[in-house]
Amino acid sequence: MSREASANIMSQKRPASDSGVTSSMSLANIKKTRKTISLSTKLDILRCFDAGKRAVDIGIALGLTPTTVRTIRRNADKIRASAQSVIPLSATTISQSRSSLLENMEHLLSVWIEDQNQRNVPVSLLMIQAKAKSLYDNLKRHQGEGSQAETFTASQGWFDGFKRRYNLHNIKMSSEVAGADTAAAKKFTDCLKKIIEEGGYSPKQVFNVDETGLYWKRMPERTYISREEKTVPGFQAAKDRLTLLLGGNAAGDMKMKPLAVYQSETPRALKGYSKECLPVIWRSNKKAWVTGAVFSEWLTLYAVPAWKEYCAKENLDFKILLLIDNAPAHPFNLDDLCKNVKVVFLPANLTSLIQPMDQGAIAAFKAYYLRLTLLQLFRGTDGEGKPTIRQFWHDYNILKCINNIGESWAEVTQTCMNGVWGKLWPECVSDIKGFKDVVPDIKKDILGLAKKVGFDEVEEADITQLLQSHKEELTNEDLMQLEVLRAMEEEGLEVKEESTHQNLTAKRLSEAFRMIEAGLQILRDDDPDRERSSKVIRGVSHLMTCYKEIYQEKRKQNTL
Repeated sequence: MSREASANIMSQKRPASDSGVTSSMSLANIKKTRKTISLSTKLDILRCFDAGKRAVDIGIALGLTPTTVRTIRRNADKIRASAQSVIPLSATTISQSRSSLLENMEHLLSVWIEDQNQRNVPVSLLMIQAKAKSLYDNLKRHQGEGSQAETFTASQGWFDGFKRRYNLHNIKMSSEVAGADTAAAKKFTDCLKKIIEEGGYSPKQVFNVDETGLYWKRMPERTYISREEKTVPGFQAAKDRLTLLLGGNAAGDMKMKPLAVYQSETPRALKGYSKECLPVIWRSNKKAWVTGAVFSEWLTLYAVPAWKEYCAKENLDFKILLLIDNAPAHPFNLDDLCKNVKVVFLPANLTSLIQPMDQGAIAAFKAYYLRLTLLQLFRGTDGEGKPTIRQFWHDYNILKCINNIGESWAEVTQTCMNGVWGKLWPECVSDIKGFKDVVPDIKKDILGLAKKVGFDEVEEADITQLLQSHKEELTNEDLMQLEVLRAMEEEGLEVKEESTHQNLTAKRLSEAFRMIEAGLQILRDDDPDRERSSKVIRGVSHLMTCYKEIYQEKRKQNTL
């Protein structure tokens, strides 16, 4: 490999900052001689925990060991009691500078910043100051007359303190948001070609994954369901979202099982269900985001074993080239987690130009998801004795969403998964001229279903707007509503319920066999195409084998 080629390859890695290393070493030296930790520092640590930060990250930022940080958390009540008992002057100063209004604003601002980082959008100091002022004014109006005397200027001093309080050392700052750089895209594609050739990777061994948000219960703006969500108190389901990690290889013949991150570990609709048997890899955190820890766990516990099994099945050497964007959720040391996986980071601001999953695969998935949801809405409400549209939508829960995610991801074809690599690696695409964007046709299907359901006012532009809304920046109203939903979910989790695990009994299996056999009998009796009906009946019988084995096993257990 030439020195120039090596330099190009190394440029795709995110090196650890030299200054960060020096800082860590300095903090380590300080830590050895530190004998006391100030009350203000302890309160800062507790605020970081309240903001959802990990003990390890807090310790790194403050030069403390994770054990020390966790000890402070265990003594939180005593520390806060001490803060209340300090001299009146100090107490007054703390109260004035850290009012509940300011605390709430900063918490929501930290959520907004992390959302920007998740979507790989750089933010400037002016953007953060403007957002802080906007959030503060909104909260002030909501809080009422008692807060009208307070003022907030979003000064540089406030920003420095805010960064320290929320441990935001990873803010992706920029003087201005950079546009997509076509020259940089061309340079990267040439560099990638060298990496692939020198590493001897085939299209089956090159993978790309990308995160995307999904407002899983959102309808087009002109439907009366959507209008009600804006007017009826407590009915804000359209704001509820989860984050998905979707991807596959350049050959298009291996799609990764979707990773889904939701704000609740066990929503009510999932109680009693085995999460390991869901059509997604289920993870949770308060903000429903893919974090560095979640991504690392996904890579080591799921992706690497899946790739190893796939390579063995395809008689390939177990070596994988993984392309991901330069997002905060992707740790720079991923190469260290598996020697068989080489990680290359896409240059910043090039997602819209060359990120494969963003060139049609994710868009197709979301279109399939909306079409399937509307199809279920139509079938579930069309006819006498069926639920109303309002009732059906009320009953559409996260479990049904997860099942629809699985089915919609399955609908994304190998041709699509291969074709989306056309801009980054055109040589791997089987039929680059024949690759077609399927979304326009799916939009027409969605529009037709919307009309059948009774949403006559919906137009194709509304469908387009809805599909694009999953990438929207969180508004102040969204941030406040998500916080309310999170609080409601936490309150619900505190209620201890005995969950009855879902279980297939011999009796229920027997009922299912009778119903399936009745349906197959109709095909036998009424289908004039005997070859077709026989093929379907044989296929169903073969697929039912696993349930018949379970049934026989349960019968044996009952007779013992």
